[in-house]
Amino acid sequence: MTQPSPRAEAVVEALRVRGLSLAVAESLTGGALSAAIVSVPGASAVLNGAVVAYATPVKASLLNVDPMLLAARGPVDPDVVRQMAEGARSALAVDGRAADVGVATTGVAGPTAQGGQPVGTVHIGVSRAGGTVSRSFRFEGDRAEIRAATVEAALALLVDLLAEDPSAAGEYQAGSRS
Repeated sequence: MTQPSPRAEAVVEALRVRGLSLAVAESLTGGALSAAIVSVPGASAVLNGAVVAYATPVKASLLNVDPMLLAARGPVDPDVVRQMAEGARSALAVDGRAADVGVATTGVAGPTAQGGQPVGTVHIGVSRAGGTVSRSFRFEGDRAEIRAATVEAALALLVDLLAEDPSAAGEYQAGSRS
């Protein structure tokens, strides 16, 4: 096993201090983001769970992503990742209470383009009660490098958004921050 990344440790600590819970929905990262989080001792205090929604239909059935959106734009889309993050919060509720924060990843790690999206196209979404944001990226490298860069970018986005909002009930601007 590897040592936890400093960003993963910062995410777990920020959630713990604020009394927030986290839900993760992954596509191209295939569980790597949740693995990075659970590598941190004490992650069980903040992580409700994770869903690897690799197949497009699972994004609709398990995470409540709009099937019409998926049909129109495909799974690699900023609106899809926002809905994945929102869906993770409710799908991974504990005792009837949605997770406070949802994070999601979708994209194309390669080796070939998907649905007209070039290799390296990545979207990351974060959702809280006050709104949902997404960021879009174009990473270079092979499949493993793109997936690793996505995990680090998702952790960085969580750290940034949690730092912007030190309160447990805080809000941030809804919509895309690409």
